[in-house]
Amino acid sequence: MTDYIATSAGQRATFLCGKSWTAYVSTFLIAVLLFFAALPLAFKYNARAAFVVLIGSALIVGYRLLTIRSYQLYYDEAGVWLASGILPWKKKLTGVKWRDMDEAVYETNFWSWLFQSYTVRVSQRYTQETEIHATGMARGKDAVAAINARHQELLHGSAIVV
Repeated sequence: MTDYIATSAGQRATFLCGKSWTAYVSTFLIAVLLFFAALPLAFKYNARAAFVVLIGSALIVGYRLLTIRSYQLYYDEAGVWLASGILPWKKKLTGVKWRDMDEAVYETNFWSWLFQSYTVRVSQRYTQETEIHATGMARGKDAVAAINARHQELLHGSAIVV
């Protein structure tokens, strides 16, 4: 996990994980429904209807794919962050500062274990609320281990600045 990304603040951040392939399953099913069911039905009416359905379907599927790809869990000097969204008004950044972090955990069940696609939760120490909740994250188990290890380094190194 030595991939670095540049944050909006110009800091170097360590990329932990993004969405797993399982997050794309619903989009794949929508694409099958739109392209193999709605498109042939539209051709029965006329070519214009089919063109509209084709363009609309491509936009819907493309937007969903790009949105899923936009999820990035990372940490930097300030804390742990989850960035998502592609449109300017839909971009979102949630996070927990190192000084406020309680713990990072992953949830597992049979399917998440089988597909290595975990739900990651990072909670705040003062309110016990989950600040970051990300489902279907690839390498989520490794990301949680890296977050907790870094948090312990900072705690024992007294590097957390209040």
